[in-house]
Amino acid sequence: MKLSFSKYHGTGNDFIIADNRLNHWKPTTAQVSFLCNRHFGIGADGLMLLSEKSGFDFAMTYYNADGNESTMCGNGGRCMTAYAKSLGMVDVAARFWAVDGMHEAQAVENPLDVTYRIRMKDTRIGKIYEDGLFIDTGSPHFVKFVKDAASADVFNMGKVLRNDARFLPGGTNVDFAELQDEFLFVRTYERGVENETLSCGTGVTAAAIATAFKIGNSKGVYQIKTPGGSLQVSFLQTGMSFEQIWLEGPAKFVYNGEIQV
Repeated sequence: MKLSFSKYHGTGNDFIIADNRLNHWKPTTAQVSFLCNRHFGIGADGLMLLSEKSGFDFAMTYYNADGNESTMCGNGGRCMTAYAKSLGMVDVAARFWAVDGMHEAQAVENPLDVTYRIRMKDTRIGKIYEDGLFIDTGSPHFVKFVKDAASADVFNMGKVLRNDARFLPGGTNVDFAELQDEFLFVRTYERGVENETLSCGTGVTAAAIATAFKIGNSKGVYQIKTPGGSLQVSFLQTGMSFEQIWLEGPAKFVYNGEIQV
C-alpha cells in the first residue's frame, strides 16, 4: 500500500499524519513501528490518522512510535488541527474527537506566526506521593519536581519511574519539572517512545497543574519551556480540580511525502 502523509511537529514533538477518511486503514503494530523508525522509515514520535466522526469536524487516532494505539497527545492534537485546516476541513475553530473524548481547537493569529490552542479534558490531582504527583491529562503523567531539570538523568530515571509498580499495568509518562523565575522548564520521558521527547503536550499540562497545586498559586497561566520550544498552559483551579484547560503552542508543517507500507 502506498501511503500519502504529511510530517508536522509541535515544539519538536514530531508526527506522521495521514488522511484516513477514504481508506479506513487499520495499521498493524509492525507498520506503525516501521513508519516511525528514524533509520528505516520516516521517523517520528507517533503516527496520527484523521477520520470522520458524526457531529465533529474530524476524529484523531494516535499511535505511539512502538506501534501501539495510545492515549491523548496534546502536541499531536494541535498538529492534527493544523493538518485539517490545510485540507480545508476547518478554519479558525474546530471540534474534534480523540480517545479521551471531545476537544475544542482554535488557530491563534500572532504578529509573526500562527499558533494553535486546544482545550484539554478537565482533570484533578490524582495521587500525591512523596516524590511527585500523578495526574491524568488525557494521558497518565507522574510529575517529579527537580532542582535542575537541565541536568536531570531523564532517560534512566524516567525509565525506572515509567515502569514503577505504582503505575502498573499501563505504566506512566514521567515529567521532570523545575519552576524558574518567569517560566516552568519541563522535560518528559514518554512511554511508547521509551525515551525523552523534545516536548510533550499532555506532560507540560500535567506539570503546570502540579505546580499550581504544589505552590498554592492558582494564577492559571504558565509559560513553559521544553527542549523543543515554548508552550503555554492556562486553566481554572478549584482546590484539586482543574477545568477550562487550554494548551497553546506552534504546530509546524515540515513536508509531504509518500511511502510504501
